[in-house]
Amino acid sequence: MGDSNSKLERWEAKLKTVFDEIDKELEGTKESTPLRLHPNRPPAGSTSNREDDGLFDLGAAFTVGIGSKYGPGYVVQARMATLEQIPPEEQKKFEQAVIQRLRQKLPKAFPNTKLRVDLDGHIYKIHGDLSLGRL
Repeated sequence: MGDSNSKLERWEAKLKTVFDEIDKELEGTKESTPLRLHPNRPPAGSTSNREDDGLFDLGAAFTVGIGSKYGPGYVVQARMATLEQIPPEEQKKFEQAVIQRLRQKLPKAFPNTKLRVDLDGHIYKIHGDLSLGRL
């Protein structure tokens, strides 16, 4: 059982690396309206965890998939850390930039693993082969 836990940790660490790469790319291009960073949030790249700094907060949370047409997977979380009102079309554009990059990077991060990113209701989900493979 210990090995499967370490496999899960390695799998999720790889997934976090993918999200960190996307975060860094987006911070570099500012693919959003010119928004002011939340006053309690440090500048991009100034902490040890990209989820905790900069305008973008990206990640994924596992769900067992009850009520989902895709079953278990990782719900994609993409938000902008600002106090400003974000127009729905800008939020959608931001989410599409994240999803497009995820679809490009997941096959490289998880070769020989069939993962998909699809809209599941009103959220995006990473689903497919979650067997942890050979890590």
